[in-house]
Amino acid sequence: MIAPACETGKRGWPLERVLFAMAGTVTLVSVLLIAMVSPWFLILTAFVGINQWLFVAFGACPASLVLSRIFGLRSGLSGSIESAEGAQ
Repeated sequence: MIAPACETGKRGWPLERVLFAMAGTVTLVSVLLIAMVSPWFLILTAFVGINQWLFVAFGACPASLVLSRIFGLRSGLSGSIESAEGAQ
C-alpha cells in the first residue's frame, strides 16, 4: 500500500494546507467585498499577503500560532525535508 504524500501520522490536514485554505478563502471574500462594498477592503487582502510572507520568512504567522496552539495542528513539512536529505 502506498502512503499519501501529506500524511502526518494523524488524521486531518497539516498546518500548511489549512493556512493555504484560510488565506485563499479570506482573499476571495475580500475580493467580493472590494467589488460590492468598498475598496477599503484591500487592506484585508494586504493583511493576508503580509501574513503569508511572515510564514515564509520566519516559519510562523499569527494564524499558524493560533492553529497550532488551539487546534493542535502540526507542520506536514517538518519531517519530509530531513527524510529527503537522509535519502540522498
